[in-house]
Amino acid sequence: MTEEKESTEDRSTRRLVVVTGASSGIGLAAAVALARRGDRLALVGRDPDRLRSAGEEVHEAAGERPELFQADFAVLDDVRGLAERLRAAYERIDVLANNAGAIALRPARTVDGFELTIQANHLAPFLLSNLLADRIGRMVVTASRVHRGDLNPDDLNAALNRYRSMRAYATSKQANILFAAEAARRWPDVPAYSFHPGVVRTRFGSDSPVHGIYSRLMPLRSPEQGAETLIWLATQDPARLTNGAYHHNRQPHRAHRTATDPTLAARLWEASARAVGITPGSSDQVDAPDPVTAPAESDQGSLG
Repeated sequence: MTEEKESTEDRSTRRLVVVTGASSGIGLAAAVALARRGDRLALVGRDPDRLRSAGEEVHEAAGERPELFQADFAVLDDVRGLAERLRAAYERIDVLANNAGAIALRPARTVDGFELTIQANHLAPFLLSNLLADRIGRMVVTASRVHRGDLNPDDLNAALNRYRSMRAYATSKQANILFAAEAARRWPDVPAYSFHPGVVRTRFGSDSPVHGIYSRLMPLRSPEQGAETLIWLATQDPARLTNGAYHHNRQPHRAHRTATDPTLAARLWEASARAVGITPGSSDQVDAPDPVTAPAESDQGSLG
């Protein structure tokens, strides 16, 4: 028996894995691989046509149709509705893969009044995870090597000042790593991990000239290669993993100091809870969110 098999968790019962951003790219590749391993899959995506196509791909690969859940992470009410539907469908979610993401090429506010990238990449998965916390077995968060952001928990819309798309994206990825680490501290019974998938050849950010330059300078991975660490974190025995850690290439990796500050992580958690209307420390109490400025119309990038 190989070390790989020896280190995986007990698979005597089938697991339920929820993957957000599962319509294409890393999310779809991970869903296919996990379904082939025998897991039940629930796919979450924004575009109904691409979501159905992804469901068919998983079915063809593994012989079983996954459940499909449509939700737009640029709309927090969609996330609340998604959580309600998932709770109604499943008593336990063995793995929640928070993989959905977006990059706004121009300054954009969501209908909830938040800068699009920080909402789609952090606030929406933060809300979903909190609403499902009592049912999650483990959580995996797709972050990025590009996480040297300038996060200010007191102003989650700070990126809108002299907006730069990659700075906003880096700040949201910084938030991803801080969120996973703080979740591990606050929810010790729910192992939580973040990871960098590498620079992956997907449709994500394909309209961005900055993304195009970055892609030419860095070696590109296939979605299947990008999904390898997600799959590894979703299947390993938690006793062999470091709870709350950031990973790359299937091993712990040192994150930038701005993404490892526990005080900043705690401040982000409290600010995010207020922003989405969750009582800090509770997974089932929802209040009215903090007021934010009215939404403004603008062009935006694509949601994962």
